[in-house]
Amino acid sequence: MHFNNPSRTARAAAVALAVTIPCVTLATPVDAAERRPARSVSVHDRLVDIPLKGGTATVDTATLAVSARTARGTVELSAPATGALGTPSAVTPTADGARWTYGDTGLTVTARAERGRLLVSVRSTGTADRTLKWPVTGTGSTATALQLPRGEGLSLPVADPFWNGPEAGLAGSAIAMDSQLTLPLWGYTAGGTGVSYLVPTDIGTTLKVTSEQGRLRTTAVHAFSRAEDTTEYTVALSLTDGSPVAPALDYRAWLKEHGQLGSLRRKMAAVPADKKLLGAFHAYLWGGARTAEGVRKLRALGVDRMWLGYDADDHPMDAAAVDAAKKAGYLVGPYDSFANGQDPKSSDAPTSTWPDDIYPGFCVRRADKSPEPGFHDRGCYMSSQAFEKAEPTRHYLADRTRKMTANGADSYFLDVDAAGELFRDHSDAHPMTKAQDRANRLARMKRITDGDRLALGSESAGAWANEVLSYNHGSGTPVHDGLWGAQWDKKTWGGYTPAKAPDIFFKPAELPANVAKAMYDPTYRVPLYETALHDSLVNVERWELAYDKLPRHKTDRALLAMLYNTPLNFVISGDSLEKQGPELAALQKYFAPLHQAAGTEAMTGFRTLTGDRTVQRTVFGDGKLTVTANFGTTAHEGLPGGCVDAKLKGEKDARRLCPADVNR
Repeated sequence: MHFNNPSRTARAAAVALAVTIPCVTLATPVDAAERRPARSVSVHDRLVDIPLKGGTATVDTATLAVSARTARGTVELSAPATGALGTPSAVTPTADGARWTYGDTGLTVTARAERGRLLVSVRSTGTADRTLKWPVTGTGSTATALQLPRGEGLSLPVADPFWNGPEAGLAGSAIAMDSQLTLPLWGYTAGGTGVSYLVPTDIGTTLKVTSEQGRLRTTAVHAFSRAEDTTEYTVALSLTDGSPVAPALDYRAWLKEHGQLGSLRRKMAAVPADKKLLGAFHAYLWGGARTAEGVRKLRALGVDRMWLGYDADDHPMDAAAVDAAKKAGYLVGPYDSFANGQDPKSSDAPTSTWPDDIYPGFCVRRADKSPEPGFHDRGCYMSSQAFEKAEPTRHYLADRTRKMTANGADSYFLDVDAAGELFRDHSDAHPMTKAQDRANRLARMKRITDGDRLALGSESAGAWANEVLSYNHGSGTPVHDGLWGAQWDKKTWGGYTPAKAPDIFFKPAELPANVAKAMYDPTYRVPLYETALHDSLVNVERWELAYDKLPRHKTDRALLAMLYNTPLNFVISGDSLEKQGPELAALQKYFAPLHQAAGTEAMTGFRTLTGDRTVQRTVFGDGKLTVTANFGTTAHEGLPGGCVDAKLKGEKDARRLCPADVNR
C-alpha cells in the first residue's frame, strides 16, 4: 500500500489543516488508562476491554464512551452518548466480547472484536420508538480533519473557518447516511493515527455535524422503529494509520469480508458490452448528434471509446444510429426511470407514462394515504414493492426495458434507483419499508444485467448498489446544496430550450463562490469512493454538469478525473462538435490508455506531496499506473502547475497532460 499521511500545509493556514487526520485523545478512566493492552476480552466493573488492531478499546457501559490504548497513547473513539441511556445492567461476557442492557429502555448492547475492529451492536426490543445519539466523535483537541464521503469524498480541517461557517452549509446539518453519503462511513484523523466509523445499518441513521468552539464535530443518531424495521444498529470502529482515505480502505475490506464488493472484471465477463467502458468518456446526445451521421462525425475525430446516452423523449436514437455507435466501439443506451408516474393524459415524459392503472395505483402512499409527490411535484413516486408484486405476471418493467432497447442499445441508464432516496410505503395494497425498497431496487437492477445483459448505470450510486452496476453518474460530485439554487436560476443557468441543445446543459455557467469552493477546491478533495470501489464500477460526475458547463473549473475537473482514473462527461449536439470536438478528442486520447490499463484495478495509493495539498498522487494496482497532479500555480519537481503526469508500469517516461493548453 502507498497510503501516506498528508503533511501540514504551507499554503495558507486554513487550507493547511485541510486533510490531516483526526482521532481524538481525551482523558479516560485512570484504571482503564493504566492497564496494558489486552489480548482478550476482559470486564472490570462497568468497563469492558476488547482487543482491536492497533490497540485495546475500552467501553464504558455507563455512558458508551469508548477509548483505545495504542502505542502512541490514548485515543478517543467516542465521547459519552448524548442523552440519558438508563442504568446499565451487569455485564455478561461473551465468546468475543460482552453484552449488557439499559434498564427499561429495551436497548441491548453487544460489543465484540471482529477482524480487528470494535463492533458495537444495539438492539431495541421495546415497543416505543426511540433514538440513540452515539457515537459522538471529533470532540478531542488533537482532531485535525474529518472525512466525509460526500460525492467522491472530502477531508476537511476541523478548524477550517469556511467549513465551520454558514457558507459551507455543513455545520448544523443532518446527513441521512442512507441517501446523502455515497459510502456509509465517516472518519477522523489526528497526527499519525485515525479512526474509521462504518455503519452497515445506514437506514434510519443520520450523521449530525456541528461546529463547537470553531471545530467540526459529528454525532450519529439512529432512530429505532419497529414500523420502519430499524431496530438494529451497528457501528464498526477501527484504528487507522491516519491516511485521509483510511476509512474507505476499511470499508473496502468490510465489503470483501462480507462478499459485497463487486468486480468490474467479473461484470465484463458476464456482460461483454461492459468492456467498452474502459477508456470511454461519457456523453448525452441531442439533436443531430443522435443520428448515424452524428456518431460517425464523433468517430472521425479519433474518439475510439465513448458511452453515449440519450434522453427519453420523442426522438430517441434509431436502430441505424445505434448500429453506427456500436460499430464505432461505443456503448449506447437510453435514459429511463422507474421512479415517476403521472396521469397518461397529461404526462410530461414518456418514462412517466405507464399502462393500465399503474398511475395512481402504484404510487407510494404517505402515512395519511396521500400519494408521495414526485420530483418537482410531478405526479408521484412509484412504489418498488407494487412493481415487484406485479412483475411475475404483468412484466411491466421487463416490457419497458425491452421496448427501450428494441433499437439494439447495449447500455441502460436507470435514474434514481441507486441514488438512495428510499421510501416507506403506507399503502394497504403494497406496504413497504425502506429496507424492502432497497432490496426491490437491487433485484430489478440485477434482472437488467443478468437477464438483459445490458451495461447498467444509475444516478449517484450508493455503495450498496456497487455489485449490480457497471457505471454511475453523480457519485463523483460532492454536491453543495447551493447547486440546486444555481440551477433554478434559468437566466444564468439556462432552461430546457432550445430542444436540440437545451441551455440547462449547454450554456456555460458559473457557480457561486462558496459552492465552487465546497465542490471543486482540490485541497479538500480525497478519493474515498475510488479507494473503496474503483475496480467495481466506473464513477462519473453528475450528468447535468458536463465538462463544458463550468468553464472556470475545467482544468481542476480534468486533473481530478485523470488523478482518480475516472471519465469526464459531456453533452453533444449536432452543432457542438465543431467547437468542442478537438478538445474532447485530445482529452479522450490521453485518458483511454490509462483507463484501459487501470480501470479494473483497485486504487491502492493516495497521498499529497506538498504541504498545501496542491500536488497529489494516486497509485493503481501493484503500480500498474501512477498519476501525479499539480493543482497549484508553481512547478513541483518539473511538473508544471495545472498539469498531470501519468506513468504506466514498464514505461520509462510519464505521459503529460496540461488541460488548459488543450482548452485553447
